[in-house]
Amino acid sequence: MKTFEFGQKEGQIMQMAYVVRDLEESIHWWSKEARTGPWFVIENFLAPDQIYRGETSTADVRIGMSFAGHMNIELIQPLDDEPSVYKELIERRGYGFHHVGIAFVDMAAAIAEYEQRGYALAYHAAVPTGGSVAYMDNGSNDPGFIELLPVTDGMEATFSRIWRACNEWDGKDLIRPFV
Repeated sequence: MKTFEFGQKEGQIMQMAYVVRDLEESIHWWSKEARTGPWFVIENFLAPDQIYRGETSTADVRIGMSFAGHMNIELIQPLDDEPSVYKELIERRGYGFHHVGIAFVDMAAAIAEYEQRGYALAYHAAVPTGGSVAYMDNGSNDPGFIELLPVTDGMEATFSRIWRACNEWDGKDLIRPFV
């Protein structure tokens, strides 16, 4: 089992994600109320190969990431009304908790394991850190989706860089580009 610099282990929850109406407003809440920051923002995440429920998707979202201790916090703001795993839960129960993220070295084996346990692949898309994420659905989405995150050198380097920045944060430069 791989252990990451940011303190989490492969196969354990390393991310909590929320769909939000307004990314900046949510970032400011997390910063003020939970003392979490800085936030690294992807202005448009429009993966060219998104598949949602077996169909090509063109959903676009803004993403903000930070760490609270060793837990990665991801805020996701949908930017359109295209069908997506984000819109699905917003329509079902509103904004708020969306998924937990669990990292795996062998994504194919992880997907197969979840499918054997009755989960279905609801969404997959390539991510900037390498590989593709997979959102698994248990049929009710309660309490939310499970996102399988691919362990790649890019993922490990990016999450570690964000974690280090959060540990060293002096309260300045709250919102930063994801790069």
